[in-house]
Amino acid sequence: MSQIVQFIQSHTQLPLTGIQSTIELLNQDCTIPFISRYRKEKTGNLDEVQLAAIVTHKERFEEIEKRKVAIIKAISEQGMLTDELEQKIKGVQDMTTLEDLYLPYKKKRKTKAETARNNGLEPLAKIIMSQRANDLQFTASKYIKNDISSGEEALEGARHIIAEWINERGDIRNNIRYQLERHAVISTKVIKTKAHDEKAQKFRDYFDWNESLNRCPSHRLLAILRAENEGYIRVKVTIDDHRAITRTEERIIRSQNDCADQIEIAIADAYKRLLLPSLSNEALQLAKEKADEAAITVFAKNLQQLLLGAPLGEKNILAIDPGYRSGCKIVCLNAQGGLEYNETVYPHAPQNDSKGALKKISSLVDAYKIEAIAIGNGTASRETEQLIRKIHFKNDVQVFVVSEAGASIYSASKIARDEFPDYDVTVRGAVSIGRRLADPLAELVKIDAKSIGVGQYQHDVDQSKLKKRLDTVVENCVNKVGVNINTASQSLLSYVSGIGPKLAENIVNYRKEHGAFSTRQEIKKVPRLGGKAFEQGAGFLRIKKPKNPLDDSAVHPESYEIVTKITKDNTITVSDLIGNKEVLQKINLKHYITETVGLPTLQDIVTELEKPGLDPRAQAKVFTFNQNIKTINDLREGQLLPGIVNNITNFGCFVDVGIKESGLIHVSNLADTFVKDVTEHVSLHQQIIVKVLEVDISRKRIQLKLHQ
Repeated sequence: MSQIVQFIQSHTQLPLTGIQSTIELLNQDCTIPFISRYRKEKTGNLDEVQLAAIVTHKERFEEIEKRKVAIIKAISEQGMLTDELEQKIKGVQDMTTLEDLYLPYKKKRKTKAETARNNGLEPLAKIIMSQRANDLQFTASKYIKNDISSGEEALEGARHIIAEWINERGDIRNNIRYQLERHAVISTKVIKTKAHDEKAQKFRDYFDWNESLNRCPSHRLLAILRAENEGYIRVKVTIDDHRAITRTEERIIRSQNDCADQIEIAIADAYKRLLLPSLSNEALQLAKEKADEAAITVFAKNLQQLLLGAPLGEKNILAIDPGYRSGCKIVCLNAQGGLEYNETVYPHAPQNDSKGALKKISSLVDAYKIEAIAIGNGTASRETEQLIRKIHFKNDVQVFVVSEAGASIYSASKIARDEFPDYDVTVRGAVSIGRRLADPLAELVKIDAKSIGVGQYQHDVDQSKLKKRLDTVVENCVNKVGVNINTASQSLLSYVSGIGPKLAENIVNYRKEHGAFSTRQEIKKVPRLGGKAFEQGAGFLRIKKPKNPLDDSAVHPESYEIVTKITKDNTITVSDLIGNKEVLQKINLKHYITETVGLPTLQDIVTELEKPGLDPRAQAKVFTFNQNIKTINDLREGQLLPGIVNNITNFGCFVDVGIKESGLIHVSNLADTFVKDVTEHVSLHQQIIVKVLEVDISRKRIQLKLHQ
């Protein structure tokens, strides 16, 4: 069993054969969506989450191996590498132990221990550590020379060397790490000169705070660290100093003579000056990494729910980006999301031309055969919705309030400028709102996921880890739904398995030059799109109304022969087989098993043939807020209100009840039983009923309870 497989297995507990096969596939440039969907036989049916865990630990292993090479090289260049040390380094499986092994050889800036060594005091330090000398004053007097003017100075220098040795001992460092892990307390103190700053008030709960570090929830730790970064508080991580020093003494001191006294002083110095500052920072960093991971996980779950939000589908949509002084920007979109018309109306203060606005909107709905209206949920949203609901349309027109989070980011982006070079940001923003209603996934992939606003502390967590996780979420969502290659934007295509930004651009250019793709095989004609990219992406690319019905399904082209064999055996055409549950359920799949194709793939093929190209997302539903609730002042304890979940955190979820302020359902108010995971009870953009528990108008805080 290779080291990497052993390493991954020890961290994931996944089957060894699955790990080995996954590594082989990853090394062949296969993507997670492709492996999880089309290589189930090889991996033992591992899903995206399990595959992502293998990728994470594979990268971690490779990072450790790379660091080992660098450390061995550095120690070797110092001429201090022994065979025993090299084997020790090569056998290490975690970065902390590896860095501890390297610590004695790491180049240091000028230290007290280095100065003492230069003054020839290392032999004295060794004598003290032997704990056999009884007349230390006499022994120390032999080292009075150069910059050392007294025996006491010599002893002090020797203690500095001993302190460094103690600091570099792995067993002592691990013992203090253990105490920090179990007993560390995080405490904060306000910086008095900043205590009355207006911006500091949101952190006032942490002006004088302390709790066990391992019990500090992720959102609180991130809030505390943000307050520290912004200069409002000081943060300290402490343990019981006496216990830590005593435990260290027990490991080193084994005599009761003068040497023991010197070692005691050196231990206290090593602890306060070297060990505690370094290891308490390490403990805080580890806690921060865990908090980051928890926050990123919440963010990723929220983003997935948002991207897989219910699409309205291909409809003629009138979208409104509401506003007061600047007016309401209106756009009319065709069923493919193309911009047909735009105008601005001014129904609200200060112009108050509601009659003109009503007339214009009514005529546009008729002229462009509008089937649905999308209203952005920002400024003047409620007033605009109420206005629209006064119109008596000739046909049934559904009205939706759509989240506009990130729309301003999109409207000012290069993608938006390329799509609409002749229109300003207000028109682009309104178009984005309308397209989000039609297909949230297709529109939201154009925006940097961090700008969509579905998490907390996204600017405080490790940015590279956040980006990586969110990109993975987007990739998984895009491939789960599938992409119409003839209408998808370059942004959407770039997330398809095996495609990426450059090939996405080539696909769009090919489409412009040659027209729509008529078969999946034609995709191979795209410049620089080779066999590997086709293998990885073809199953996720759809062609609507194709010559071969399988081209509009998740059946991979590599499996078309199997479907052909099934149709021949049942004397039926592919078109007649699709959706024919009676025939499909009678097929004996064991007849079609080969060396490379097993039951998991065959079962997937049958499932897909039952409902080819089925969108896994739910259908969009119309929603209306309580029209009597216009501001926080209209809320009363005990009211039951319709609401939409607009953010999820570890401590609860925030709900839009149709006013400026969102209400909080604390985790304790989500259910009558203990809630381990908020997402098991609510999902982003879910329509729910809430009960008002408490309204704090001065602090603009609303406490809600989920009404079961």
